[in-house]
Amino acid sequence: MVSEQMFFDVLSDPTRRRILRLIMGEGELCVCELFFALDMPQPKVSRHLAVMREAGVLSVRKEGTWVFYRIAPRLAAWAAKVLEAMAQGTAGVSIYRQDEEKLSGMANRPGRCCA
Repeated sequence: MVSEQMFFDVLSDPTRRRILRLIMGEGELCVCELFFALDMPQPKVSRHLAVMREAGVLSVRKEGTWVFYRIAPRLAAWAAKVLEAMAQGTAGVSIYRQDEEKLSGMANRPGRCCA
């Protein structure tokens, strides 16, 4: 179970909000899709993902060499509502729109991109 402090620490970072917004829009994303869409180095994205996983906000699924992230299925209802409000409140904000557009233009998305 995610603590309130850890949850809001996750949301306090703009990169983590961008990651969450992308994952919420797609349901599940591979690490390679995230660093492509965000145009950031893989280690930086992976560090943010680890923070969110350790906080209980994200869950991970491995498939061969690929690592996929999604919102934790057992996330508390209050936390899920906050994420939904964040997603709705950022709809149309240019940085989030740019991330979504970049992701949609990615060739060879999983399961092929990470091989």
